Amino acid sequence: MKTQQRGYILPIILVLVVIAAAAAWVWFALSWSYSEGERVGIVQKLSKKGWICKTWEGELNMVVLPGAIPEKFPFTVREDHVADAINQVAGKRVSLTYAEHRFLPTTCFGDTPYFVTGVKVIE
Repeated sequence: MKTQQRGYILPIILVLVVIAAAAAWVWFALSWSYSEGERVGIVQKLSKKGWICKTWEGELNMVVLPGAIPEKFPFTVREDHVADAINQVAGKRVSLTYAEHRFLPTTCFGDTPYFVTGVKVIE
């Protein structure tokens, strides 16, 4: 009877170790950012997306010179109050503060690795 119990305990321990390692990785990836910075431009779109995990996904249109081809900066917003602040300044030149989090295991945290944490209007 004891050998049968030992046969069940090892797979359970292995599964728990794998789950704990995955949870630790997600915590690590969300807690520390690979890079941080600001991007300046005009928010082209912002919409709430996702089947199960809804996040705000947007694009910042960065124009360097008039007449030049604009560069698009895709970003994710996880907090509703930041998305509301971005929506309030729609059509204006803004600076988005972001943190880049790489190697997240799923797109449930956002479609892009760039998480916007703040917005300010550029006059």
